[in-house]
Amino acid sequence: MQGQLRSRLGSRLQQETGLSEADYEVLVNLSEAPRGRLRPSEIGGATQWEKSRISHHVRRMEERGLVRRLACPTDGRGALVALTAAGRRAIERAAPRHVQHVREAFLDALTPSQLDALAEISDAVLARLAQGQLGPSASRQADAARGTSGGSGAVA
Repeated sequence: MQGQLRSRLGSRLQQETGLSEADYEVLVNLSEAPRGRLRPSEIGGATQWEKSRISHHVRRMEERGLVRRLACPTDGRGALVALTAAGRRAIERAAPRHVQHVREAFLDALTPSQLDALAEISDAVLARLAQGQLGPSASRQADAARGTSGGSGAVA
């Protein structure tokens, strides 16, 4: 489901706005940041991307005029990524469409009780991730508690 949903939403976003999912993700984070500026490491934290991906993608966005790199005033070796006027126009044009597409493809397909269940499930998974309780031993313990053998039942 996740793969099909992302593919469909990404295709519509690209066709209607010229922005990739990655462009959109960077622009959203910059548009919500104070003064439209973030350090590359902050973009990485928000997007869960590795340093090289951030660097390459920001360079491509910079070539298209969506962002620009600035020297960091508080750290001579550091840099900031700043939203340009063209980048702000792009995200302001794309966001309402993308929100509408997410609503149509995902939210409108679920009942209120399904949305409540999804929120509860999401909170439980995020809490588990925040506790760092992942790894082979945690998986085996959970399987043992459920009486399963750790098979590969796909969920999404």
